[in-house]
Amino acid sequence: MSTTFSGQDQSKPTTAGAATSDSGAAPGRDRPELRRAIEDLVESGFTGVSVRVRDERGEWVGSAGLAELGGTVAPPVDGHVRVGSSTKTFTAVLVLQLVGEGRVGLDSPVADHLPGFGLDRRVTVRMLLQHTSGLFNFTGEVYEDGTVVQAIPIPYGTTGREWLENRFRTYQPEELVREGLSRPVRFEPGTGWSYSNTNYVLARLLVEAVTGCPVGEEMRRRILDPLGLSGTVVPDSAEIPEPCARAYYRYEDAGEQRTVDVTRQNPSWVSSGGDMISTTRDLCTFFSALNRGELLPAELLAEMRAPRPTGLPDTGYGLGVFVGSGGTVISHNGASVGHSVLMCSSLDGGTTLSAALNYVDDGPLSIGPAFAEAQRRLVDEVFGGGRSQQAVEVGAG
Repeated sequence: MSTTFSGQDQSKPTTAGAATSDSGAAPGRDRPELRRAIEDLVESGFTGVSVRVRDERGEWVGSAGLAELGGTVAPPVDGHVRVGSSTKTFTAVLVLQLVGEGRVGLDSPVADHLPGFGLDRRVTVRMLLQHTSGLFNFTGEVYEDGTVVQAIPIPYGTTGREWLENRFRTYQPEELVREGLSRPVRFEPGTGWSYSNTNYVLARLLVEAVTGCPVGEEMRRRILDPLGLSGTVVPDSAEIPEPCARAYYRYEDAGEQRTVDVTRQNPSWVSSGGDMISTTRDLCTFFSALNRGELLPAELLAEMRAPRPTGLPDTGYGLGVFVGSGGTVISHNGASVGHSVLMCSSLDGGTTLSAALNYVDDGPLSIGPAFAEAQRRLVDEVFGGGRSQQAVEVGAG
């Protein structure tokens, strides 16, 4: 029988940088290496960090730092967090379930289901999920010379202030797709790899076209309810359920640095590229179930985890997941303006890692190096060096 380690008592104040876990853990069952790791992550610049690990030693949960600037309480160990691009994995599962039911062809033209966009008929469903369509990323394309071109105001690059002032605006998915399609493609369909949120907004519209239901309804029926993911939400407003750690955005105004609480924000600007809300508990449950084969037939799970080269170090991309060097760690992390998550699993789903991080974000994405180091450190601690390196891209969600 496994021993479960619960998180800290939330009624007890916790100082910044002090990692907490269950003080009643059996001798030898605590994870001092994980406690040290999350303390170090707070020292690297995060406001707060909470981590959940499930493996053969049981379940370990801990948090460090602060839930809000100027506060005294650590982040809730199972608080709600905006999961950014981890949304893509959920969306990919929906599409692949439709493939498994024979309602969508993985290598069929997307235009067959979404005829109103004038899509190149060479763009297939597989290419959307794999980021090989070549379609312009409406949240920001980063070119080889370092130039960044953005189709809408986003929190990063030169449009951060505009995004901040309009962070409660509602974008329609069709509007985002048309913005992406109005720009030149990166390459001919199927000839390269480039991360693009346009792909996953099209995937959302594909699900809705085939099922006749909103994506949130399909997500609830097919994934969230069967797995009991009661803390996971496809949001339709700027709200986020409590409890949650606070998210912040820093900008310059008349030569002064100002910091704004952006915990409430309308994520429709990224849609199914990165709009979902979840908890570390639900992320572990979802990713473990997926990799155990509970959500997809074996042949489609294999397709999902078959990596295509990305140009990133030791990393391939399947259909909605990153595949680490040697194919031993599957992941999809995400960031969403002051919130970010890690979501990693072994191939058999027996070892899972999820983490929620809250911090002060900014236009230059200055937290990016610390986020990359957070992933490296935690993956090394949990999976013994079986790394899954995932790039932090401007506008990637």
